[in-house]
Amino acid sequence: MEKNFKMVAKTLYGLEDLLAKELRQLGASGIEKGTRNVAFEGDTGFMYKANLCCRTAIKILKPITAFNVFTEDELYKNIYKIKWEDYMEANGSLAVDATVFSKQFTHSQYVALKTKDAIVDRFRDNEGIRPDVDLDHPTLRINVHIDRNICTVSLDSSGHSLHKRGYKTATGLAPINEVLAAGIVMLSGWEGQCNFMDPMCGSGTILTEAAMIACNIPPNLNRDEFGFENWPDFDVDLYEVIENAALKKIKEFHFKIYGADKDMFLLNKANENIKNANLQDFIELKQQDFFESEKPVDKPMYLVFNPPYDERLSVTDIDAFYKKIGDTLKQGYPGTQAWMITSNMEALKNVGLRASKKIKLYNGKLESRLVRYEMYEGSRKRSKR
Repeated sequence: MEKNFKMVAKTLYGLEDLLAKELRQLGASGIEKGTRNVAFEGDTGFMYKANLCCRTAIKILKPITAFNVFTEDELYKNIYKIKWEDYMEANGSLAVDATVFSKQFTHSQYVALKTKDAIVDRFRDNEGIRPDVDLDHPTLRINVHIDRNICTVSLDSSGHSLHKRGYKTATGLAPINEVLAAGIVMLSGWEGQCNFMDPMCGSGTILTEAAMIACNIPPNLNRDEFGFENWPDFDVDLYEVIENAALKKIKEFHFKIYGADKDMFLLNKANENIKNANLQDFIELKQQDFFESEKPVDKPMYLVFNPPYDERLSVTDIDAFYKKIGDTLKQGYPGTQAWMITSNMEALKNVGLRASKKIKLYNGKLESRLVRYEMYEGSRKRSKR
């Protein structure tokens, strides 16, 4: 039986607890939470499963060595010593990603370049030919992480970031990251137990992630490839077993997911993305201005949305815009649990509702808050009684 080995799943700030829970439910052991990452243990099959099934992971890394490093020369020599021929052919291609938190090493691109030089020099010295660099579709993607004086070298089993699910071919000006969208839905506590709506749905990312959560569809089922598929030891039969087992866990969903936006151009993009994910049976789209809308069904509902922040999408009067969000929620959406994410903390004050929860997240580089508003039927006191 194959021994378990250590892996590291990278994620977005604020989603570490969700990712740890996902990994635990999938069967990982030795789980340790960090900042923007979760370390865990599993075998090769679990590595395949984590890439296929984790909604809140960006990368699944497989560390192969770690060493102390104080100079550029030490970095080069230690990278050169690794038996890279065990992981790729000399006529293959590679890409190197680096992150650095160190006084000695301050430029991640330079560390990536020195790593690449050491690898290709080893192949040239030993075999007379050197691998090419291919940043888009390399045979092997390598991750170098330097924390103070400790350098960890990992194989990137994911390839492209796992937020690139494969269904999104059309986007608007400020699309939300798929991993963040899934994380927001999961943080809200919605799992398909009632109706769901995104009233400012844009190109449909939150809707699509919500539908996959409700039906327990593996989030990365539509991806073209994972990094591990190019590894010499890739076991296609094992991967198919893992994939088939995940597909058998897909479940029925008995409520409705509603999406609306006033921009028909964006709605067409949302429709295209939803069809790419084969989720059109679960999601109903409608052209509608949120500020002129009402709750589509007289039943409990989750409202989850990503309004403009006046950053990438400009708004003429952002304070008035957020005040109208609060007014619309109060007047048109009783019996809903409303969640919204924004980086505009000043505009948020104009909503005029007391948030029952605030969670710190980042949307790209923008520090943001995911806030919850409880929209009760009638008065709050009567609802509590």
